[in-house]
Amino acid sequence: MPPISPPPALPLSDQLALQRTRLANERTLLTYVRTSLALVGFGLTLLQFHPERGGRLGYSALAVAGVVLAVGLLRFRAHRRQLAACQQATG
Repeated sequence: MPPISPPPALPLSDQLALQRTRLANERTLLTYVRTSLALVGFGLTLLQFHPERGGRLGYSALAVAGVVLAVGLLRFRAHRRQLAACQQATG
């Protein structure tokens, strides 16, 4: 049986494109995290300074912050899996 040769390496331009896409995916996740933290700060500020009038809005902001973070994490994981599959298929 002949030895199995490793798959050919990706060209440098493709490797760099994958790396740029990975970094863009991470930046997008950090944007979701930053937005979520801003919503948490907004919600907690409303609850602290206006508990009677801002209570419902404050809790809504906290709930939306959780949803934004969950969506960001799900999108990050999905894109990371797509990139891994693309790299395995071509390399």
